[in-house]
Amino acid sequence: MKRILYLTFLIPLAGMASGPASSSLSDQSLAEINFDQKPGSQISGDLSFRDENKKIVKIYDFLGKRPAILVLGYYQCPMLCTMVNDGLIAALQDLKLDVGKHFDVINITVNPQETPALAAAKKKIYLKQYGRPGAAAGWHFLTGDEASIREVTDEVGFRYAYDPAIRQYAHPSGLVILTPDGRVSSYLFGVTYSARELDAALQKAGANKIGSPLEQLILLCFHYRPLTGKYGNLIMTVVRVSGVATTIGLFGVIAFVSQRKRKKGAL
Repeated sequence: MKRILYLTFLIPLAGMASGPASSSLSDQSLAEINFDQKPGSQISGDLSFRDENKKIVKIYDFLGKRPAILVLGYYQCPMLCTMVNDGLIAALQDLKLDVGKHFDVINITVNPQETPALAAAKKKIYLKQYGRPGAAAGWHFLTGDEASIREVTDEVGFRYAYDPAIRQYAHPSGLVILTPDGRVSSYLFGVTYSARELDAALQKAGANKIGSPLEQLILLCFHYRPLTGKYGNLIMTVVRVSGVATTIGLFGVIAFVSQRKRKKGAL
């Protein structure tokens, strides 16, 4: 099994620039927000959404012939969703494969209040950023009702929560790679993605192959406590441990270089 450092980012539940805000989500609720891995899980074909043109569609309308990248988040997300899509586009620009020709990209908002107009605005921005012709026919931005959104997110293991106090969603980050027949083939986590790994994941999904779960080493990387304006214990522990490890490493390098100089001087 491939070992990776799995970092699940959560939206900071406060505007750092404007000062801390009061959140209604508890630490326990935040701890339950993650990306459960469900390789082989089948996406329901009868779930209805609206695309950026207000047309009623189903996810299966975009599957059948080629794999797809499923991106979950919401269009008015203040930070994380933009980072995910920017990371995706950076990887896509390094691929020989083209959106709309070799695979599709499906963005679905988890906010049932968001409109096709918002979806259309996001599509315009990301298509311009991607910059390749023909992508419009293969990149879809969907909105839907609460029931359809909850069903598809449950099927792929995307756990999120709405914080009414600050009107934001806390959610994990990553991509879901779907086979042409609508099954979960694999996941890519974080906000930056290797073009090589994305290409391999799409090739595997295109062959209707299901990958193995990735080992989860860290489930909660970023946790900002809006009530105190401080970071959670876990991330601070990681920062401290990393600092100590870096210091030890530097001393080791210095000792190694000094020892080599002494040996050369003795010769």
